[in-house]
Amino acid sequence: MAAYIIRRVFGAVLLLLIVSAVTFAIFFLVPRIAGQTMDQLAAQYVGKDANPQSILAVKQNLGLDQPLYAQFWHFLKQIFVGADYRFGPDASHCGVPCFGYSFKNHVEVWPELTARIPVTFSLAIGAAVIWLLSGVAIGVVSALKRGSLLDRFFMGVALAGVSLPIFFTGMLALGLFTVQWPIWGNVDYVPFTESPLDWAWNLLIPWCSLAFLYSALYARITRAGMLETMGEDYIRTARAKGLKDRVIIGKHGLRAALTPIVTIFGMDFGLLVGGAVITEQVFSFQGLGFYAIKGVQQNDLPVVLGVTLIAAFFIVVCNLLVDLVYAAIDPRVRYS
Repeated sequence: MAAYIIRRVFGAVLLLLIVSAVTFAIFFLVPRIAGQTMDQLAAQYVGKDANPQSILAVKQNLGLDQPLYAQFWHFLKQIFVGADYRFGPDASHCGVPCFGYSFKNHVEVWPELTARIPVTFSLAIGAAVIWLLSGVAIGVVSALKRGSLLDRFFMGVALAGVSLPIFFTGMLALGLFTVQWPIWGNVDYVPFTESPLDWAWNLLIPWCSLAFLYSALYARITRAGMLETMGEDYIRTARAKGLKDRVIIGKHGLRAALTPIVTIFGMDFGLLVGGAVITEQVFSFQGLGFYAIKGVQQNDLPVVLGVTLIAAFFIVVCNLLVDLVYAAIDPRVRYS
């Protein structure tokens, strides 16, 4: 087991390095291939009101006048040791970890990211709990009641959930529960440390809107897996031994059907933590996704680069955890 974990951790670190290189190449190599000069690239970091002095400062701070491999090394090194940025007589230090410096807003990217990560985490964790529990439960019930009216109803709702985009269900929920029936006031994010009750109450509509999309998919996958598993020979053997239904369903049937659920849950949760872009836009939550969209609109490349790396980190970590959970569910995975 230890050797398996070491292999997976090493693979995750290598994948993060590859993602960093690809991300760096998109922002710094592709413009060169497209014929963009270093002055033009530096001007994008400064903004529309760029002057020769500010462009020169950005070129020196980012090392755009150096070879590409030196720029990439500087890009990686600053994450672990920090960096100093100079603007004429003025200087600014980017502390560890340094994910870049916004030359438009003149602030470090990392503090901005850490201020928004709790918002995205809160949105992702609550929605994930709701869609996982409801989706698996509905899928199990539908599989056990195959062909019944209850099964048809659940699968019809699941089809609607998969088909309707989050910006539609989110806006519909806001219109119904804050305007038509004003159960909620303004749906604003409240930090958990200030008031756990207000935190959960204001996140309930975003949670349910986001979970409706994912729980529908999980219900369909769970139903298909349970239908396949419940027809296996070992399930019939368990019934012949006189085991109770809850033991057969929970210990034998559901455990075997959880493998695809674990796979997609790790990927979905990683993507959400990396930035629930549409959901945060609909509910105006100042999370990572909202921050990324703002960076794109302002052409603030360090912001976009920082959010991309954080998103990649969470996705890789979640997939690593999925691999470890696989080993716990099925020991044969350790030797594959």
